[in-house]
Amino acid sequence: MPASFPQYVAEAITGPLPDPPGVKLKKEGLTAKHPVVFVPGIVTGGLELWEGHQCADGLFRKRLWGGTFGEVYKRPLCWVEHMSLDNETGLDPPGIRVRPVSGLVAADYFAPGYFVWAVLIANLARIGYEEKTMYMAAMIGEYHFRTLRDQTLSRIKSNIELMVATNGGRKVVVIPHSMGVLYFLHFMKWVEAPAPMGGGGGTDWCAKHIKAVMNIGGPFLGVPKAVSGFFSNEARDIAAARAYAPGFLDKDVFGLQTLQHLMRMTRTWDSTMSMIPKGGDTIWGGLDWSPEGIYNCGAKKPKNNSTHTAIPNGKGASSFTEGVNYGRIISFGKDVAELHSSKIERIDFRDAVNFKNAANNCDIWTEYQEMDVGHIKAVVNYKVYTAGSVLDLLHFVAPKLMKREGAHFSHGIADDLDDPKYEHYKYWSNPLETRLPNAPEMEIYSMYGVGIPTERAYVYKLASTTECSIPFQIDTSATGGIEKLCLKDGVFSVNGDETVPVLSAGFMCAKGWRGKTRFNPSGIRTYIRE
Repeated sequence: MPASFPQYVAEAITGPLPDPPGVKLKKEGLTAKHPVVFVPGIVTGGLELWEGHQCADGLFRKRLWGGTFGEVYKRPLCWVEHMSLDNETGLDPPGIRVRPVSGLVAADYFAPGYFVWAVLIANLARIGYEEKTMYMAAMIGEYHFRTLRDQTLSRIKSNIELMVATNGGRKVVVIPHSMGVLYFLHFMKWVEAPAPMGGGGGTDWCAKHIKAVMNIGGPFLGVPKAVSGFFSNEARDIAAARAYAPGFLDKDVFGLQTLQHLMRMTRTWDSTMSMIPKGGDTIWGGLDWSPEGIYNCGAKKPKNNSTHTAIPNGKGASSFTEGVNYGRIISFGKDVAELHSSKIERIDFRDAVNFKNAANNCDIWTEYQEMDVGHIKAVVNYKVYTAGSVLDLLHFVAPKLMKREGAHFSHGIADDLDDPKYEHYKYWSNPLETRLPNAPEMEIYSMYGVGIPTERAYVYKLASTTECSIPFQIDTSATGGIEKLCLKDGVFSVNGDETVPVLSAGFMCAKGWRGKTRFNPSGIRTYIRE
């Protein structure tokens, strides 16, 4: 039942309810001990307006993200304008300041009746936690981690130090969620790195101040969903909506071209680039192999993974049986997704020349209005993209976006972590290109959902040319098989929590950080809870 229902109402409908976790812990004699720090992700933190343009009159300190959204519904174009960042710098546009809501209320509820952290906070309160022992590290989740406004990284450092000092020297337990997981990875490197690039806390800061990091739904190695978001501003839900109501999202809805305006906004949110898949083909698979194996959409069970053997350099020795290969994150056509690579004729899109003859006339900035027809067709003619080549694809279709990405994030695998280049902050949120702190007594948990179909790869098509169109769409006519973990509405699914595949959520704690490794030289203990 919704948490907002009084207990007596819920019990009248469902019968007696079991004790909440906080009540059970209190009966067991547990009380508040380690201070708790919450690190929300991009979706769950509230944002409010501090300075805006004329269209935002009356919205001072009103929530633009999280909350009732009542005023936003009345002026959607104004909302897009104020939620967008500068497409050159990734910072505040002139005359606009949007800042995080402070305190626990920043992320307790995303909207009325839709709790985020509220139930966890309430259960902790039952065993004695209160405001002085809980801290919400609210941030503007859209900024790239380096240039967060209001010295957010320094504020987190100071607040953790204060909580440790005022709670008998007890170290904090940090609970990051979703993209906040990557943000806190960045923080742990920043806080120990020398100034001015880092926080100057010294190489033992984490060992002195952090008891455990309990990551919830962490996209450690990125999510394929980020690729479809940047490429066509779609995901499974948008594709399904298109399938049920063809053309609806391509028309002016409430006086605006919905997806184009949303793409204009989200292509300025630099932090989301941290969730582009990391590790390339070595982690996510190549043209003819994937770590999940090969899947036959028409079969009741996946084909035996013995048809492919992954070896350390990420290349496979495979007797390829045609079927779904999840390593192909984008395929133009269902047949392309299933054929052996030797049967696919491809033309390298990187050789195409853009003559700047725009394919459509559009005053909504998406970068697609700067591509000509030949440029667009070159993308389609390459036919299939793996985790390695999607970076080149995004550089090709969104050069401004990816110029900022290259300055602030990296998605590779380190050959030699002693190389001085890895001291740069762009590597700090990639667990494959950085080391965990030297804190052998610290603990790291990965807690994530399983058993829910989760986006892994996509079948695309060239969109019908209309004025101001996004030229590529998920092909919702591509559906196959009776298994839920397969192809539906142009989206291939695997096991995960609906957003993050198990591969991304679990690999680092199960393998990359398990024991003493080059990514975890002090042997921090790792745990998985699925």
